[in-house]
Amino acid sequence: MQTTILEPARSVPVVHSTGVLVVGSGPGGLAAALAAARMGVDVTLLDRFGCFGGNITVVGVEGFAWYRHEQTIEAGGIGREFEDRAKAMGAAVPESQSLSYELDSEGFKLVADRLVEEAGIHPMLHRHFVAPIVEDGTIKGIIVESKAGRQAILADRVVDATGDADVAQRAGASTDKTPVEQMQAASVMFHLAGVDKKQFMAGVRADPMTYSDWSSGEWTVETDGKEDKMFSPFLRKPFEAAQKDGLIPADLNTIGGTWGAVHDSGEMTYMNLVHLAGCDGTDPDSLTQFEIEGRRQAMMAIDALRQYTPGCAGVRLRNFGMSIGIRDTRKIIARYDMTEQDVRGQGRFDDSIGIYPEFIDGYGILILPTTGRYMQIPLRSLLARDGPAGLIVAGRAIGGDKIAHAATRNMACCAVAGQGAGIVAALSLHRRCALDDVNITEVQAELDRQGVRWQ
Repeated sequence: MQTTILEPARSVPVVHSTGVLVVGSGPGGLAAALAAARMGVDVTLLDRFGCFGGNITVVGVEGFAWYRHEQTIEAGGIGREFEDRAKAMGAAVPESQSLSYELDSEGFKLVADRLVEEAGIHPMLHRHFVAPIVEDGTIKGIIVESKAGRQAILADRVVDATGDADVAQRAGASTDKTPVEQMQAASVMFHLAGVDKKQFMAGVRADPMTYSDWSSGEWTVETDGKEDKMFSPFLRKPFEAAQKDGLIPADLNTIGGTWGAVHDSGEMTYMNLVHLAGCDGTDPDSLTQFEIEGRRQAMMAIDALRQYTPGCAGVRLRNFGMSIGIRDTRKIIARYDMTEQDVRGQGRFDDSIGIYPEFIDGYGILILPTTGRYMQIPLRSLLARDGPAGLIVAGRAIGGDKIAHAATRNMACCAVAGQGAGIVAALSLHRRCALDDVNITEVQAELDRQGVRWQ
């Protein structure tokens, strides 16, 4: 069997040139593009799907700030603007377990469109990043593939917001990939219709779940104690009953989790019930396998809800997210990799580009920010230790150990890092200096101007 082919050399047309190119439009990439555009530079936002929003719109993760409680201290900025604009446009509802708004995954597509248009960002959807353009140690743009074929996009600065450090890794930066057996589970998100809201909520009130219930069965979750008695929209009992009765295989321990919002219309959205270990988000064969398996298990979960959950007798699938949700793959090895101590111990940094509350969710730890504690995010964690000049990373691929990642991977923190990355990229263009040489005092002054708390 032939194992390789030799592609002939070809000329790739340059179809666009920009000041700042943001690759990936999830919360980090969208925030980066908006922040840079609001500083008056030319910005292009590229995504492989047909909408902006990433995890929110593509996967269907609607709980943007479900950690927020009365004492929570946050950065504000563009992340909070996502909630405020969605609420104003009728694309958000009060979140069930916190003082936040749950974003409507479909409506947020329109919110993101509006934000991009207002900022004057050049949109480029339906394009897959395939290779960086690196010359003399500096990234000059990227190669994309689309229905139009292979094309080049040139840029003075590139923000890697792919989530998997795709641009950085292929451009030669050192990255660290979590071993597959240690990766956080992937999730196929889905939304339901046909729920009797009155009956469902009566059932919730009659048998309320708490965060302590997360530590049952196969899951063990470390808290610091203060979370244990707090309400959580957690579902496990229907699936345990279904296993007992043979509706779900007895050895299947991947179904169980949280519901998001129940609407008067009978829709129940943001069903985070399927958690699949062993899915490698950088391997298309693995993604294929787990997309299919996740949908299969989601239907088992729906069958169990029909039989064992008040108000769900007539429930039906409304839709799946367009893609499986990935929590953990590659990260850059950064100038400074954040640590478990930083996220547990209120890390402070001279080069802070924003703050994030003491919220850790992953690797068997759940710490909620109810006491006012918070950490700072250092600019150095957005810059690769090596690799080409002109490249900065936003989103969940910033540098850090696994417990730090359990904090910084969350969408609101991705938006904080993204806004900082966009400001740094734009400022380096204004000052005609390298990303490494931006004046942090000027960065922090711009953060102030854009309404971001960084200290």
